[in-house]
Amino acid sequence: MTTPTPTIAVRLFAGAAAAFGADAATVPARTLEELVAALTADGSAEAARVIGRSSFLVNAVARPDLSHPLADGDRVDVLPPFAGG
Repeated sequence: MTTPTPTIAVRLFAGAAAAFGADAATVPARTLEELVAALTADGSAEAARVIGRSSFLVNAVARPDLSHPLADGDRVDVLPPFAGG
């Protein structure tokens, strides 16, 4: 039996929101890596670049490991590099 893919609420900030074209999204993802792939699959090259360099908070906790698992009800904040970082 296959477990359904969790639905994740995403908030994008600053340059990530500008490049993505929205400040919020809902995507199916089991890991942060899948979430990044879902956000960048149909987006622009700029969105892929900015989101790919961003930091991620899962339920307000920094998660640098893209293999971090996600569950239904999780909220992920996408924080782009600031001040040229």
